[in-house]
Amino acid sequence: MSNTTDSDFELDPFFLHARREAIVIFLVWFIAMLWAVPYCYFTGYGVEDPANIPTLFGVPSWIVWGIGLPWLVADLFTTWFCFSFMKDGDLGTAGDEDESHQQHVANGEESP
Repeated sequence: MSNTTDSDFELDPFFLHARREAIVIFLVWFIAMLWAVPYCYFTGYGVEDPANIPTLFGVPSWIVWGIGLPWLVADLFTTWFCFSFMKDGDLGTAGDEDESHQQHVANGEESP
């Protein structure tokens, strides 16, 4: 048996940041789903007269507002998320990279 307790256990910062990113992504997906599914159901399903479905640019309006709009918002969010919110972490160097670097320095070569 180990003598460690839950208070001695500390989560890795990379794991915490990745978990935070995953939670944000899931919440945004869930919000988009909460918009798209009910909107498409109530405005596109059970139309009394399919010949009179309102259109926007030749596309049924329920598709534009129920699918196209969330898709566009998700694309804009993804672009912001990837370039602003996500962060790279320094993972250090692998063991074999240290050896290779030391050999190049010992031989007087510049490292790549």
